[in-house]
Amino acid sequence: MSAPTPLQLEPVAVAPISSSAAAPAAVPPASPARNVKSLSGLLPFLRPYRGRIGLALLFLVLSAVSTLVFPVALKSLIDQGLIAVDPGQRVMALREHFFALFGVGAALGVFSALRFYMVTWLGERVTADLRNAVYAHVVTQSPEFFETTQTGEVLSRLTTDTTLVQTVVGSSLSMGLRNAVLGGGAMAMLIVTNPVVMTQVLGILVLVVLPSLYFGRRVRRLSRASQDRVADSSAIAAEVLNAIPVVQSYTQEAREAKRFDDSTESAFGTAVSRTRMRALLVGFIITATFGALLWGLYQGTQAVSRGDISAGHLGQTVVYVIILVSSVAVLSEVYGDLLRAAGATERLMELLTLRSPIKAPARPTPLPATRGGSSVALRDVTFRYPSRPQHATLSHFDLMVAPGETVALVGPSGAGKSTVFQLLLRFYDVAEGEVMVDGVPVREVDLHALRQRIGIVPQDSVIFSADAMENIRYGKPEASDAEVINAAKAAFAHDFIGALPEGYATFLGERGVRLSGGQRQRISIARAMLKNPPLLLLDEATSALDAESERMVQAALESAMKDRTTLVIAHRLATVQRADRIIVLEAGQIVETGTHAQLAASGGLYARLAALQFDR
Repeated sequence: MSAPTPLQLEPVAVAPISSSAAAPAAVPPASPARNVKSLSGLLPFLRPYRGRIGLALLFLVLSAVSTLVFPVALKSLIDQGLIAVDPGQRVMALREHFFALFGVGAALGVFSALRFYMVTWLGERVTADLRNAVYAHVVTQSPEFFETTQTGEVLSRLTTDTTLVQTVVGSSLSMGLRNAVLGGGAMAMLIVTNPVVMTQVLGILVLVVLPSLYFGRRVRRLSRASQDRVADSSAIAAEVLNAIPVVQSYTQEAREAKRFDDSTESAFGTAVSRTRMRALLVGFIITATFGALLWGLYQGTQAVSRGDISAGHLGQTVVYVIILVSSVAVLSEVYGDLLRAAGATERLMELLTLRSPIKAPARPTPLPATRGGSSVALRDVTFRYPSRPQHATLSHFDLMVAPGETVALVGPSGAGKSTVFQLLLRFYDVAEGEVMVDGVPVREVDLHALRQRIGIVPQDSVIFSADAMENIRYGKPEASDAEVINAAKAAFAHDFIGALPEGYATFLGERGVRLSGGQRQRISIARAMLKNPPLLLLDEATSALDAESERMVQAALESAMKDRTTLVIAHRLATVQRADRIIVLEAGQIVETGTHAQLAASGGLYARLAALQFDR
């Protein structure tokens, strides 16, 4: 049965995801009522397995009933198996009653094993579905989400929080239900056999509940705080491990270790506070319950002394008291687990209820067929990044690119060049103006269809933890090996890939650590060439190449630019001299337009930049 998708979840009004290190503001504490409801977020993930849940509940009830039958069988053993005067009859009676006790024990073993298997399977399955749903939902979020949320925070929720949920679904919840049935059954039997005394005991137990609710709320709040502190540690670790060369080159290992140590100590302190409060909760419940039941047991011994009940009846009462006390003890432990899982579920639901501001239209407009590349138009565009709303990255920006045209975007850092690419890919929506591809506003186009039409070679090449073949094939998953090799040859990557220990099957390491910067860039270029899109975006595509490699790749790129539209971002002006047009940006606006020769002779910003690079 397929796992539930995030779209099956009912929308819930949840505050934005928070991290003390990343988010601009922390999420305010939730109300206790909402905390109790947090576990209801798991219902869409449990619903597909109703049949298995039903079987688990059946085996749970049967195992609980088997346990509750044991004291009855014990009473019969004492009262009937030991009263026969004839030794032979006594032996036969004892044998029958011991066989009955063994039957009860065997039934308990079988039903407990079946219950354990079913609930463990459910815990593993639901956790896997939940983890998959959260991850699939996160990867659809727009870059705006990742501007304010650290990767380590998300990873913590995918690992630590889902593990807590697994503990509850696969163990604690089953134990809680089983002990609730056992405790309720034992209490009912005690009330039936000793109604006056056990009514007094029950009244005492009601008084135990009130302090328990107070302790429970504090445990839940501390559980949520503890999970947030663990997430902070994960965020620090993820950030530093992804920047190990920089950390080591600046000899900051000790400082980063100290920063991580401080974070873990903070998490430890919060966990100790939670554990202390939970220990008080458990100790109070067990002590108060045990004291109340001892009162009932004392009354039972007095009843035997008076001849009101038999010895077997007292033995039955003792076993039921033990079952009830142990059930209450287990329930107090489970209650703490449920409180922790409620906090974990709340954090996971925060992720699943987030909705990306970049939404596909309900009725998308199809893109027209292209010949010779796509057309691009940005009309009177004003754009501000969500994290910097006071600063306009592009202001009343106009750009028209004809099919098959090669246009270079140059200018100082922060001028808005990369923003143009992000708007074309619709990573963000503009506040004013219109962004169009092939005459259709990008807001009206299906996101998949739009991005399939665009290929990008980023400045920082992304290499996945896979072999060279799969890294290039990422641009076109259905491509054959021959197509991948042809793309690698076009990007002048075939020779160095062939020299690797296992050729195209060589594992490139995490983030391509086994390759040089130029080799990683050529893998990225080959990936884009394999995709063969009508619109190609080159963001400093040759920035990491040496002079010889740059010449080779530049020739390959010029070949790839044929019959397609190409937008090039470059700080090294030597790479854009052959562009059909050069657009010079400054402070989010176009200040110059022309060919290299025209702009170099105009004496403007481009001429000054060219003079700095060429007149050395």
